[in-house]
Amino acid sequence: MDQIRTFLEVVEAGSFVRAAESLHVTQSTVSARIKELENRLGQPLFLRRKSGVTLTTAGRRFQPHASTMMHVLQQARQDIALPAEMRAVLNIGGQFSLWERILLTWMGNFRATRPDVAVRAEVGTPESLMRHLADGLLDFVLMYAPEARPGFTIEKLMDQSLIMVATRPNHAGPGEADYVFVDWGEDFEAWHSDQFPQYSAPGLHVSLGALGLRHILSRGGAGYFPERVVAAEIEGARLFPVDGAPQFVRPAHVIYPAEGESEVRAAALQSLRAAVAVEVV
Repeated sequence: MDQIRTFLEVVEAGSFVRAAESLHVTQSTVSARIKELENRLGQPLFLRRKSGVTLTTAGRRFQPHASTMMHVLQQARQDIALPAEMRAVLNIGGQFSLWERILLTWMGNFRATRPDVAVRAEVGTPESLMRHLADGLLDFVLMYAPEARPGFTIEKLMDQSLIMVATRPNHAGPGEADYVFVDWGEDFEAWHSDQFPQYSAPGLHVSLGALGLRHILSRGGAGYFPERVVAAEIEGARLFPVDGAPQFVRPAHVIYPAEGESEVRAAALQSLRAAVAVEVV
């Protein structure tokens, strides 16, 4: 595990020297750990250059496995430290905007009704969430555009409407310089291009909805955001729906293993469905 932790630190730092400083060990220790790991795997993991190191093809392939192994170790440490009254652990994950929309409220309600179940929550990209689900590190995940995989059930939970809002009522939309394009996924990007083909290069492109919303509230502008998230801002006249702008509807799904369902996971999924039913009314 020291070798794997060192490998990940070198990847993050970009050099053996900076990794050694971060890990509070000598550079020779870092080099020895990486060399031993490469010997164990039978492949070179880094290309050494004067400017630093870069991953080889084998190193890039090993990186997600290394991350998973460190994740498993962390979970094991947490599991054995649980108090005796905790009978189970539920590991869940979701994309950031779904935490804002439903997961935070549901998690609080579920913990209140099941104090004997510890909940561990993870925010991630669709790729990392699906990888951790496939590796058995998560019991279920929530995301917008799940990848169909054998052995997993994809269940639609709800539809989420994205609307264009602006900080002034006469905003013209993507044609204006202060329009912010929020990356809500490939399906949204394709839809946006079809709807506004003449505006393909916005001045500001962000990958996180909360960042885009905070920007326009502080600096002015417009962009697409979940209708429920901006409802209070619209009510307070801090944001205004852009007249004539089309809505984008994106379904949210929960994904979980098709077999081997535990009582805790079944109860959590049922609780989640009930919370969504209240939310969308």
